[in-house]
Amino acid sequence: MRYVLPVSATESALPLGKAAARGAGPRPVPGRDPRVQWVLTLSVIVVGIWTIRPLGFSGQGLAVALLLVINSAALLVRLLPENRVPRHLALVWLTLGVIAAAALIGVSHSGTSYLFAFFLAGHIGFRLEVRQALVLAGMCSLICGGVLYFRLGPGYHELPWAVGLATGLPVLVGIVNRSRRRAVLAAIEAAESAERVARAEARTAVLTERSRIARDVHDVLAHSLAGINMQLELADALIETGDLEKVREANDKAHGLVKESLKQAQWTVHALREDSLPLLESLTAMLESSGHRGVLTVTGTVREVPAQVTQNLLRIAQEALTNAARHAPGGDVAVELTFAASSTTLRIRNGPATREVNTGIGSGMGLIGMRERVALLGGSVTAFPVTEGPDEGGWQVEAVIPG
Repeated sequence: MRYVLPVSATESALPLGKAAARGAGPRPVPGRDPRVQWVLTLSVIVVGIWTIRPLGFSGQGLAVALLLVINSAALLVRLLPENRVPRHLALVWLTLGVIAAAALIGVSHSGTSYLFAFFLAGHIGFRLEVRQALVLAGMCSLICGGVLYFRLGPGYHELPWAVGLATGLPVLVGIVNRSRRRAVLAAIEAAESAERVARAEARTAVLTERSRIARDVHDVLAHSLAGINMQLELADALIETGDLEKVREANDKAHGLVKESLKQAQWTVHALREDSLPLLESLTAMLESSGHRGVLTVTGTVREVPAQVTQNLLRIAQEALTNAARHAPGGDVAVELTFAASSTTLRIRNGPATREVNTGIGSGMGLIGMRERVALLGGSVTAFPVTEGPDEGGWQVEAVIPG
């Protein structure tokens, strides 16, 4: 059966990472230092207050002061992370900011009012999607350029109108920075995802290894401890009858099972320490400890096989030899290991029993365990009675593992 990056002044905060949603706090945005952003923003505002004229409490001075406050607020809002400002509100805020920046250019007589438009345009490219950003930046260029070209405001006419048209250009820097930042965060997210997958795989590997060890321990204990317990209970029952001969017989059988358990434990240690011995040496040691010498035949070109293949072949050999000793005590045993181009085959054949058979021991899980092992490796296992030849009446187990 087969089982078979540095950040320009036009950038702003990105949304919180998924770690924040998991309660781990916001993920640090690569390449962005909030202190630098604050210094740049406050510098533009301070330079604007220092240079933009007129400023006053009436007439044109009051209008300039109000527009300067509005533009300063628009710059400060850009420092908020995206999750604090919904996309539709960001579009409204940036649109109003562009209009206020163009109005400040038209109303003021002198100064650096155009810097507000430049910084807002750069942040438009970083905060909005590309199509919206290009449309709004184009509107910024047209409005600011139109204010200067047609002299729509009462004051600042010394500034060339080409500067107004150029106010939308920083949007390209913002778009590039947005793309780069997204790429960096995507790489970080991919690395985190790969780490989570690796941890899950490691946990799965640990659970699989625990299951394998549990199966190995079961193979050792279930075959022997149940029989030992049965013999000891029988001895206790016979003591009351006074039949010392049968008590000694049960005791001797219990001692025999203990010796067999110790032998199987040695085999299991060899199998579990899959890096301790190569396959051939491990099989030889296992056969010698079972009392069978010179029964291993190797055909084909010997090669190293993966540790998992070695471990499972050794466990199958242990199970087959245990069954042979239990169901055919005294019978001949022959083990053949075949290395083919695309597979490794282990064949164990035993002859009929020559001594009394104790049929009361065994859990019936041995063949199931063999099938589970080879199924994990995409191989096949067969077990059947020998019906002809010198080993007629015996049993054969054959495991074929590809690779």
